[in-house]
Amino acid sequence: MEKVLLHCCCAPCSAAIIEWMMMHDMRPTLFYFNPNIFPEEEYLKRKNECTRYAESLGLEIIDGDYDHAEWLQRIKGLENEPERGNRCRRCFEIRLQATALLAAQSGFPVFTTTLASSRWKNLVHIFEAGNRAASTVENVTFWDKNWRKEGLTERRNILLQENNFYNQQYCGCEFSIRK
Repeated sequence: MEKVLLHCCCAPCSAAIIEWMMMHDMRPTLFYFNPNIFPEEEYLKRKNECTRYAESLGLEIIDGDYDHAEWLQRIKGLENEPERGNRCRRCFEIRLQATALLAAQSGFPVFTTTLASSRWKNLVHIFEAGNRAASTVENVTFWDKNWRKEGLTERRNILLQENNFYNQQYCGCEFSIRK
C-alpha cells in the first residue's frame, strides 16, 4: 500500500479524496495544518470533524500547530488582497511548506493537498506552492492532482450529507469571511 501524506483543510474537502485513495491502494496519513483559520473556535470545529472522520476510517491524523499570530505575521501586507490573490498564494506556500517538511521528516515519498478540491481556489497557485515546497526537501514529490475531477466534487457532496459534516461557509481566514 502506497504511503501518502495528505494535507487536509476540512472533512468535507477530504472525504472523497480519502475514499478515492483507499480505493486505489493508498493509505493516506492526514496532516491537519491550517493556522489561517479564524477564529480559533472555527479552527477547532474543522479539526474535530477531520479527526472524527479519520478515526472512523482507522487513519492516522497529525495535528499541526495552530499559531494564527505567526500566520498573520507571515501574510502581513497582503490583508487587502482579493480571494484567489497573493494572500491566498502565500497561505498555500506556508501550509504546503510545512507539509513538505513533515513528509521529509516522516519518510513520506509524496504529499498532496485537499486544497486542490475546492472550486474557490486557484489550482495554478496551489500546484506552484506544492512543487516549490517539494523542491526544498529531499526525496519528496508533490502530487499535483486536480481533485475536482473524476466525479470527486459530486462524491464530496454526497459524503458531506452521509457523514453529517460541519460545512463551513468561508475559506478560513478572517479576510475571507463574507460580509
